[in-house]
Amino acid sequence: MLHPAPVSQLLDLCLWCFTKNISRYITDIKPLPPNIKDRLIRIMSLQGQITDSNISEILHPEVQSLDLQSCDISDTALLHLCNCRKLKKLNLNSSKGNRVSITTKGIKAVASSCSYLHEASLKRCCSLTDEGVLALARNCRLLKIVDLGGCLGITDVSLHALGENCFFLQSVDFSATQVSDNGVVALVSGPCAKKLEEIHMGHCVNLTDESVEAVLTRCPQIHILLFHGCPLITELQSMLNRSGKCRHPCLVPLLKSKTFSVSSIIHEKFWSN
Repeated sequence: MLHPAPVSQLLDLCLWCFTKNISRYITDIKPLPPNIKDRLIRIMSLQGQITDSNISEILHPEVQSLDLQSCDISDTALLHLCNCRKLKKLNLNSSKGNRVSITTKGIKAVASSCSYLHEASLKRCCSLTDEGVLALARNCRLLKIVDLGGCLGITDVSLHALGENCFFLQSVDFSATQVSDNGVVALVSGPCAKKLEEIHMGHCVNLTDESVEAVLTRCPQIHILLFHGCPLITELQSMLNRSGKCRHPCLVPLLKSKTFSVSSIIHEKFWSN
């Protein structure tokens, strides 16, 4: 009797060997069944082998998760996602500095086709603008996780859109962007306020105590709130004492008072990646 685990391991080993000569066999991938393609996608993603020129060969209509953070792709690759209407998770985070090849055009194409998207990770996609986020918010209303950290073109417009349209939003990162207190207040004034558990807004030079207090008083489920490197945020400890709304105040990083916490450790690891 065959045991599924060894067979599965053997299959993965064969696929790993297959990817070593991927350029030679790329045209043979298209007819493969979805379950084999999913394994190939995972392996090729880890090795950074998915490109604009081969992504159309490995994609299939049933794909639900796509991790392209190690892959050198552009908007051209994203245009091929139009048939992946069941896609739920898309990771375009840049693991090697800023990514300029992913722009608003590509994200709008994804938003128009992938309405079941639950997670959109776009960290350091610095060519992305509010127009792209607006398309995501309006067309992908099931979003739970949105990462816009380091997207320099993002402003309050994006936070307004997420607050108004993404009712199920649980985690959002807009660290190192140009957002202001108005954007944060708009975000936590929307329907998602009751579900938000994690907000990353460190290194935002326009934010003040108003943003922190708005989150603490309007988001009852908040567990992690990160705001290191925001020069206008002051008197954090007194503000926490005054609000009395955070159920776990030890999770709020008080960088200025040198009070390190669980969340400050998470934050340091997050930005060191």
